[in-house]
Amino acid sequence: MVDTRYSTGKEPFSRMNTEELRREFLVTDIFKADDVTAVYSHIDRIVVLGAMPVKKSVDLAKNIDPMKDFGVDFLLQRRELGIINIGGNGKVIADGKTYEVNNYDGMYIGAGTKSVLFSSADSGKPAKFYMTSAPAHMTYPAKVIPYKEAKHVHAGKAEDSNERTINQYIHPDVLETCQLSMGLTHLEKGSVWNTMPAHTHERRMEVYFYFDVPENQVVFHLMGAPSETRHMVMHNDEAVINPSWSIHSGCGTTNYTFIWAMCGENRTYTDMDQIKTEDLR
Repeated sequence: MVDTRYSTGKEPFSRMNTEELRREFLVTDIFKADDVTAVYSHIDRIVVLGAMPVKKSVDLAKNIDPMKDFGVDFLLQRRELGIINIGGNGKVIADGKTYEVNNYDGMYIGAGTKSVLFSSADSGKPAKFYMTSAPAHMTYPAKVIPYKEAKHVHAGKAEDSNERTINQYIHPDVLETCQLSMGLTHLEKGSVWNTMPAHTHERRMEVYFYFDVPENQVVFHLMGAPSETRHMVMHNDEAVINPSWSIHSGCGTTNYTFIWAMCGENRTYTDMDQIKTEDLR
């Protein structure tokens, strides 16, 4: 069953309490053994998915009714898919072709792909395929992006508590897609702030997925209009949907890793409106 979320504007957002914010923007329980989960957001029509094959292969279409949920014959008929594996080594079989997608590897699957299956190399260390999907108007070929072949950009400084490496997988500098961009940012030990100074990008929404967060630690995710921010307390393996008008930044009680995914009008990574830290409210 697909969990559908609807778009919320700035004014309703400012009146929402904690429970309402979490119900609309927080995505939990992403990984279930031998199952596929899906949250469909009307914000730029992005879909957040998770697959964790343990004892058997898992079909992307499990729990999804393409015609009822998306009005198509199969899920990727008019969509592209981005994948990053944060678990043990695994395989993706797309229209009968097998791809090795191991820990921290990424993969892109283009529109028109009818069948996608997932499996783990070791049931004791199952693969955890975190995925996002966006509408696509044309088809680009499937491709695995091993971690070492992603574009690695060092950013931030230890003295600002935000030293990090931005690993760009599904990105204009790496491969061509319709509108989906996706990558993974790792914070160094002692660094806890991500995406500071904060920014918005009116032409793209963004989803943050936080992982490698220890059980007794949390991340405070900041979102909302720059002049009226709210926070969301995030635990391990949870995602948060951010509208285009919202900032998206966070501070953890320890270092952590997160996956970012964007879709919208363009894929220009630097197309953003910077917010001065002193102007945040």
